[in-house]
Formats: sequence, C-alpha cells, structure tokens
Amino acid sequence: MPTDDRRLVYSTDGTLPLPRVSKAKTAKQKTAPPADGTLRVGCEKRRGGVVTLIYGLTPNELDAVAAELKRRCATGGTAKDGLVSLQGDRRDAVLAYFASQKRRAKRMGG
Repeated sequence: MPTDDRRLVYSTDGTLPLPRVSKAKTAKQKTAPPADGTLRVGCEKRRGGVVTLIYGLTPNELDAVAAELKRRCATGGTAKDGLVSLQGDRRDAVLAYFASQKRRAKRMGG
C-alpha cells in the first residue's frame, strides 16, 4: 500500500497504474504557525467577511482569552481547535490587549 494520497478508484483488471500526485497539490496544504511561545494575530477573508485569527494559545487558556477578547472588542467569535476567531478586523485591539497583559504577540501576514 503506498503511503501517499494516490489510490485506484476503479479498475476491471488491476493493471492500470496509479495517478501521480503533483507537487503543487501538496504545497498548497496550510502549515500551522511555529510553537515558539509567541502569539500570532492574523486576518483572513471568509464567506465575504473578515475574521481575526489568534494562534499560539494553550488549550487551558483558550476559552478565557476568547471570552475576554470578545467582550473587549464587542464582537462575536469562537474558540476551537487551538484557535480563537473574532468577527471583523480586530488585530490592533487584540495586539493592544496582549501588550497590556505583557504577552509577546506578532501581527501575521500583511
């Protein structure tokens, strides 16, 4: 059994070769930010709106920080899968909050 993503979908006799996966498809997979203790604050477009994303929080502080940021920014959001998502572009407010808490945070992206 090959260890890559190739698989035979249908064959009557089993002599057809498996299709090759191009390197472009494997390069498109997203990678998580490094776990170096620095919080990453970025922005992303989703479904026609903008979402602020915060990476690097530990699982035990995820819910408390998400609740506090939602309250401070007066916006909706969620905390799941090690990621805090806030509705709207709230990067400046989030960076100011982490600066007041004396936490290292970086702006991600452009």
